[in-house]
Amino acid sequence: MSEPIVTRFAPSPTGFLHIGGGRTALFNWLYARRFGGKMLLRIEDTDRERSTAAAIAAIIDGLTWLGLSWDGDIVFQFSRAARHRQIAEQLLTAGKAYHCYASPEELTAMREAARREGRAKLYDGRWRDRNPSEAPPGVKPVIRLKAPQTGETAIEDQVQGRVVWQNSDLDDLVLLRSDGTPTYMLAVVVDDHDMNITHIIRGDDHLTNGARQKHIYETLGWNVPIMAHIPLIHGPDGSKLSKRHGALGVDAYRAMGYLPAAMRNYLVRLGWARGDQEMFTTEEMVAAFDLPAIGRSPARFDFAKLENLNGHYIRASNDADLIAALERLLPHIAGGQELVSKMTPAMHAKLLTAMPGLKERAKTLVELFEASRFLWASRPLDINDQAKALLTPEAKVLIATLLPELTAVTEWTSTAIEAVVRPYAERAGQKLGAVAQPLRAALTGRTTSPPIFDVLAVLGKDESLARLRDQGGGTAP
Repeated sequence: MSEPIVTRFAPSPTGFLHIGGGRTALFNWLYARRFGGKMLLRIEDTDRERSTAAAIAAIIDGLTWLGLSWDGDIVFQFSRAARHRQIAEQLLTAGKAYHCYASPEELTAMREAARREGRAKLYDGRWRDRNPSEAPPGVKPVIRLKAPQTGETAIEDQVQGRVVWQNSDLDDLVLLRSDGTPTYMLAVVVDDHDMNITHIIRGDDHLTNGARQKHIYETLGWNVPIMAHIPLIHGPDGSKLSKRHGALGVDAYRAMGYLPAAMRNYLVRLGWARGDQEMFTTEEMVAAFDLPAIGRSPARFDFAKLENLNGHYIRASNDADLIAALERLLPHIAGGQELVSKMTPAMHAKLLTAMPGLKERAKTLVELFEASRFLWASRPLDINDQAKALLTPEAKVLIATLLPELTAVTEWTSTAIEAVVRPYAERAGQKLGAVAQPLRAALTGRTTSPPIFDVLAVLGKDESLARLRDQGGGTAP
């Protein structure tokens, strides 16, 4: 490839960064990185009523969280409207575009007639070769492209293969509206040309737009970028992705506790494959990614698969990095502020000590947060129903009888604690689990936790004994 690769991600800021948009950005980013090129970011904010500053901020925040950087300054499409108008006027002057004075009522009638007759072409070209002197008074015209009417338009798509349209089925596009604002079709082509975009990687819902935009490129005598239209993401049942399937903003996945590296790994496998490999480091993705390896069938979103993958990343993460990720998440989740207020150096040290056991069971950072709750929860603990069921009168007697022996432990380590609890269980004629489970319930308020001796060790002697006393372990019979 002789010329430098330049891709672009060009979202419309009318809402959050959709998970499908995140995947499109990832594919553009990977392709540019693979070939030493650039990925540019363009905000297509020409819909002034629906474009919002909050949506722009959400897009930038989502890309940043995913770890996808762009090159150069962000381009805002609306700021380039004068350039778009200039090109439309240039085409008009060259006789390659024309003023169309069709009224809204006429256009509606044309569309209805086309539908009745089963024609794809909606506009009948009535002003294409008509003298503007025949224009009705007081009507502001649009500017339409004089598109080819015969032959065919083909795109050699990097994903879809060769796709062909009959030009007789394609309309003369509106380039400039009657109020002088450029249309999306014109703005995209002019911006992609001016930004030196070499590869357009986007959803296959834009495939027909590709043919229409190719008409504009060719009319202007500009090089047409290489196109790759990727299939959309569907739900697990094969239907269009909805909120119940996972059609959420990237910010929602952050709030659900997914790691950016896991999300990148999951998204890259939605439609792209390299053999049977499921796990990819970012470096491996960059080295292997290519457009022809993207499948033509819609990818299916699977929450269970994402959770399992995220759990793998959590277990493989450095403990200190996990705590840092957890701290970044806390402002975004219910109850997170409580831990923020208790995150002293001592609490940080406790979390670091407990992390090897905590992360073994967690599939998300939210689960990790909940699993860590016993470390920073205030006394008396909130005991859930399953844990309460373990704290029977007999279990409380066991705890009360064990308490003096635990009080006598001088070196409060998991090894020293185990050396007391195991012999105690044997003397009481109990299996270790019969003692450990009530201890776990009393110390954590839950029925699952890291190994019980690790729990006792990380809580510290004073806190452990106080919690056991809170649950009726204060006096032996």
